[in-house]
Amino acid sequence: MKGGWKILAAAPLLVLASCGGGGSSPSGGGTSSGPPTPPPPPPSPPPTGGFFSVPAAESLSAAEVGAVIAQAAAQAASQGDAATIAVTDRVGNVLGVFQMPGAGATADIPGAPNGQNIDAQGLTIPATTAAIAKAVTGAYLSSGGNAFSSRTASMIVQEHFPPAPTTAGLESGPLFGVQFSQLPCSDLVSRASDGMIGPQRSPLGLSADPGGFPLYKNGVVVGGIGVIADGVYGSDPNVLDVDNDVDEPIALAGTVGFEAPVSIRADRIFADGTSLRYTDATYAQLSSVSGASFAGTAGSIVAVAGYHSGGGLIAGTAYGSEASGIRPSTASEFSLTDAFVLSNGAGMNRFPIRAGTDGADIASPITSAEAQAILEEAFKVMTRARAQIRQPLDSRAQVSISLVDTRGRVLGIVRSPDAPIFGIDVSLQKARTANFFSGAFAANELGAAAGEVPQFVNRVRTFLNDPNALTGSFAFADRSGGNLSRPFFPDGEVGQPHGPLSRPIDQFNPFSTGLQSALIVGNVGQHLGFVQGANLDTPDNCTTLPQINAGETRLDNGIQIFPGSVPIYRGNQLVGGIGVSGDGIDQDDMISFLGLHNAGQSIGGINNAPLDIRADRIVVQVGGREVRLRYVNCPFAPFLDTNAQNVCEGL
Repeated sequence: MKGGWKILAAAPLLVLASCGGGGSSPSGGGTSSGPPTPPPPPPSPPPTGGFFSVPAAESLSAAEVGAVIAQAAAQAASQGDAATIAVTDRVGNVLGVFQMPGAGATADIPGAPNGQNIDAQGLTIPATTAAIAKAVTGAYLSSGGNAFSSRTASMIVQEHFPPAPTTAGLESGPLFGVQFSQLPCSDLVSRASDGMIGPQRSPLGLSADPGGFPLYKNGVVVGGIGVIADGVYGSDPNVLDVDNDVDEPIALAGTVGFEAPVSIRADRIFADGTSLRYTDATYAQLSSVSGASFAGTAGSIVAVAGYHSGGGLIAGTAYGSEASGIRPSTASEFSLTDAFVLSNGAGMNRFPIRAGTDGADIASPITSAEAQAILEEAFKVMTRARAQIRQPLDSRAQVSISLVDTRGRVLGIVRSPDAPIFGIDVSLQKARTANFFSGAFAANELGAAAGEVPQFVNRVRTFLNDPNALTGSFAFADRSGGNLSRPFFPDGEVGQPHGPLSRPIDQFNPFSTGLQSALIVGNVGQHLGFVQGANLDTPDNCTTLPQINAGETRLDNGIQIFPGSVPIYRGNQLVGGIGVSGDGIDQDDMISFLGLHNAGQSIGGINNAPLDIRADRIVVQVGGREVRLRYVNCPFAPFLDTNAQNVCEGL
């Protein structure tokens, strides 16, 4: 073990292992003698003066949580398996964790391909944390317009898209790196000790291990179920076959009566012309589980430190309510009809609009009026944007938008009513990442971090042939840093070197991506030790970067390495970053880039980075040719209200 994982050496369950993953193919969802295929969702209520419909106030009762668990356990018993089963609500509150008699206490994470494990590779983890992470993934990646499972997540986070032995040479997954979000150390996510407000954290970030699904009532996502029974917490490296996965039918059985509408499941949604995957199990293959009684189910509710007391099943919160921590904004917060904000459960906006906190560092920080303009203009771009990941076709994009100053402090967060929950934390990661790598402080602060992190500075400088790299001379969007974070450079080209922020391909898997995982591995390790009662919990700030205020670094929820953010400038001076997440990556790019541009046009003073310092001016020598980094990439036919193309060109 290396780096931050040394802290786990004393934890009894966290031992090195070397286990593989699975494989996959077209998602199932047919009918059976048990549950019929669910009907399409009912029509959404018409928007009340805005562009979007607000999801109906639906939630899981404690009895319904019990029914979900009982159905999953009945399927496990019919297979001859013993499972750990977790259920969450839409904002990540753990409503119950159930272990069947004989269920394994641990699960193994696959090792590195070359056997040289690093970061989270090759570890043994508590089974409860695996089940919770899968449930959170199903809930957080889904919405009223898309239903994604942890198998969907597996497909979109790997080194090639789609992942398969025959697809080497294709670019990495569109959400490459998203698994390292919703981290237990994030300063944005809530903890069980904060009450029921969301979004809550995940013990392992988002999961790429099949066996996690969203739960729906009347077409409204109300939570997620996660199952671990096979003892392996991995991913599916081959979408060309159909897995006989142990966990997936158990979790799918839990969704009976709470199925995702067929019309919005991942296999109805395409990325780059490829249908995404929802499940390799089908309802037709399940045992008859409807009506299974929780009271008659063998096993017990278990306590999980930091997530559930073990005292009994609890009801979920209704997303959109004050109690859920995500609610409609008031007129004093945003003038936008459809805006939603994060709340503390008692009416107070957790991240209100404010001016930059970095007046001691730069001459002219972002003002509160500028912060308002940036967020509102980005929101307006979103309302016009054609969605990529939502059904029906020609839906409007729905995203979360975060704004930070140069210290990484949040100057405001706004989101649309039905944007996927995962995008809240990810949009903040993106904003902070674009700001951080564009700043004069990046090299020094990485160099002062613990473990392996300082080595990445020299790797970047050598790779770019620039001894002054990461000192503020270039502006990095998240797409730019993502170029440098892939196990092949250029992305997908087998036989080429790995990017300097990545692991080499013979060591890479989704549990060790490079700088991204190296920055937070100690925090995750400390948290897993806490779950087992071995030590105190991780603080609510990730990384060992130098603190700029007490308990605060510039990257308090880690970094993100897929597109959707740009740094903010006043002339040639960096003043912050904006991040967007929740739809296609090109849509996220466009909303951040055009939103900032339009704010600069309307209020003056702030704008995108000057053309001559954007990272797409950086050229890398690869063999006998030159490869240019990318900055942003805006989509074709981006808007619903115009036929305009190339809307970002020349700005």
